[in-house]
Formats: sequence, C-alpha cells, structure tokens
Amino acid sequence: MTPDELFNKAKEFDTIPYDAKLQSAFQFGVYANELANLVLSGKKTATTSAFDLYEDNEPLPQNGAYDAILNSRNQAVCIIKNDSVEIKNYLDVNEQHAYLEGEGDRSLQYWRNVHNKFFMNEYQLEGQIFKEQDAKMVLEVFHVVYPVKC
Repeated sequence: MTPDELFNKAKEFDTIPYDAKLQSAFQFGVYANELANLVLSGKKTATTSAFDLYEDNEPLPQNGAYDAILNSRNQAVCIIKNDSVEIKNYLDVNEQHAYLEGEGDRSLQYWRNVHNKFFMNEYQLEGQIFKEQDAKMVLEVFHVVYPVKC
C-alpha cells in the first residue's frame, strides 16, 4: 500500500483528523523490515537522524506531524505521529532515548556502537566527517496511530 493510500484509509476510520497532512514517508535503511516490525510491535517508539545532513531546503520533522513507515519495498506499514522532536548533541543522547529506539539490548552502549557506524557511513556518503563531539541529532519520539490491517 502506498503511504497516501494508508494515510487516507486512516482518515476514513477517524484515526487521523480529516485536515491532517502526511509530513513524510521513510524507511529505516538497510534494516527497513526489521525496524518497521519493531515499530509495529510497539518496541521502537523513537528514531534519530543527523541534523547536519538535512538539505538546506529540507524541512525538519515537526512535533504532532504524521509520517508513514515504509518496508524495504517502499510499501507503507503504518502511520506514526510525532510526540516530540528535539535537536541534541550526539553525546547528549541518553539511555532513555536509546531504550525507546528499541534496538538490540536497548542500552546506550548498544545504541552508540550501532549509530557510530551508521553515522560515520552516512556522513562519508555526503563528503563529511562524523565527529561525535560536534554532531547534532534530530531525536523523534512517536507512536503508531494506524497500522496496516492484514
């Protein structure tokens, strides 16, 4: 199902206000299916992106906005709503946020190991160098408002 189709279906069931807009549709990279399943299970309720890698004209995620989570085939699996969005330094990401991301053993150590590698690669692809002490992150906390009905 496309993101727009799922979003409109959620509106039909009054899960989302009729005048709401879909902010974006995204997948979690190479682990799209695994992480989408964590979102659907309720275990993953947060995500982190690199503030430094947003394009100049690319809008940042907004609090209260709706997004579609995609699987590896770019099919929408659910609609989420952002409960909070904040910008923090990479080194200020805490245990609570790591836990909410729902990955691995949910520890900050696991989060840092995985995200260090991820952000080093992402920055490199953009011709930049990832420096833990300088990097700014966009931290989103969300909840599922409408999953795909199987």
